[in-house]
Amino acid sequence: MQAPTKISAIIVMGVSGSGKSTIAAALAKHIGFACEDGDSYHPASNVAKMHAGTPLTDEDRWPWLQAIADDIDRRAATGRPFVVSCSALKRAYRDVLVHGRPDVRLVYLKGTRDLIAERLTLRKGHFMPASLLDSQFATIEEPTVDENVVVVDIDAPVDRIVATIADRLRMSPEPGSLAS
Repeated sequence: MQAPTKISAIIVMGVSGSGKSTIAAALAKHIGFACEDGDSYHPASNVAKMHAGTPLTDEDRWPWLQAIADDIDRRAATGRPFVVSCSALKRAYRDVLVHGRPDVRLVYLKGTRDLIAERLTLRKGHFMPASLLDSQFATIEEPTVDENVVVVDIDAPVDRIVATIADRLRMSPEPGSLAS
């Protein structure tokens, strides 16, 4: 039996409003990894388009996805594991991010359109308007088992979602965290 691969990066993915940033931050704290919000890798032109309610095209996304993939490689090379939130809606996007690395894991936050729409209406100050939710659901290609993915239902409290993810990834809480 082969030893499990050490995890260098965990990509928390899903449509806008699924809780990616919240879960990524809580998971990172729980397991003692650094955390990055995938939105911070977007160029200003992408943020402006989304803020205006214009869906991004694949051409808009490729440089953003490659910037995240490059950061995964840099951090893995220096032994600095991290959790990053990123919508990663299409298989082709996830292929760019993971690029065959067995040390990169996907966590898909899955929820109903109604639940996510409700959450989006409560969210303040985010550049991604609720009006783009339908385009996100039209675009998403749910990950398949061959993508080494953990699928988690988002209709639960944050601490339960994080504990479920950590358990499925076989990762222990960081000493001193609330779960230890």
